[in-house]
Amino acid sequence: MNKHQLCCIGHITLDKVVTPQNTVYMPGGTAFYCSHAIRHFNDIDYALVTAVGATEMKVVEQLRKVGINVTALPSKHSVYFENIYGANPDDRTQRVLAKADPFTASQLKEIDAQIYHLGSLLADDFSLEVIKELSQKGLIAVDSQGYLREVRDTHVYPVDWTDKREALQYIHFLKVNEHEMEVLTGLSDPHEAARQLYEWGVKEVLVTLGGMGSLIFDGKDFYRIPAYKPREVVDATGCGDTYTIGYLYQRVSGAGIEEAGRFAAAMSTLKIEKSGPFNGSKEDVIQCMTTAEQMF
Repeated sequence: MNKHQLCCIGHITLDKVVTPQNTVYMPGGTAFYCSHAIRHFNDIDYALVTAVGATEMKVVEQLRKVGINVTALPSKHSVYFENIYGANPDDRTQRVLAKADPFTASQLKEIDAQIYHLGSLLADDFSLEVIKELSQKGLIAVDSQGYLREVRDTHVYPVDWTDKREALQYIHFLKVNEHEMEVLTGLSDPHEAARQLYEWGVKEVLVTLGGMGSLIFDGKDFYRIPAYKPREVVDATGCGDTYTIGYLYQRVSGAGIEEAGRFAAAMSTLKIEKSGPFNGSKEDVIQCMTTAEQMF
């Protein structure tokens, strides 16, 4: 069985994105943004596992055509998100107009990877059983956002992560933003929240702080990662996913925490300057880092 270096597991969505400038319909979700962001990095064995309805299979075929290794599991529906942004790109209102089937441990038993990135979009996408089973084969990475979203009558409501105290014991990398860390820990200080999440079992805690950059904690040191200023803010959708996949790409390739964090920050800066997923190269990211650091 081929052991991938990095495998993202998550639903591809149909997204309606509304900004003050315009309204567009596009594929989305952690699985989509991560896969596109990493597809030009030819020095890694990356695979995507997704579950979509028949209407989104064309997106799967498009991903395969650009060279992404995709396993598509059947689902009655695809996830349909409506994202409405205000003038501040950090402000977002969401509705979920359709849900996909959750992933199961039996579906994923043949998938082997060094790092599994679970791109949760909704609270029931990945059960505790799935996390436990995959953690026996590789390191688990999770973006907490999906575990903190529950759908009731199409509206998305913030909730706490039901099994967090047990689940976090199996998670190596956890990405949270300011709001998510406070929901999970009850703490508003990023350093205190990161310490709490580490004590609950997470080995590397990634706290993204918007324009203030990010903070990474490994149980010993805090790494403060600067935010690289974009030339303009065009589309913030998928920036968190871009950051996370950039970080995981660097870590599985042997980079240290601070180097991986800076690379991830530069990737998300380049992504926010354009609509749609990040479509640049490794060289573009390095150039962004070099240019920004020369200005400090």
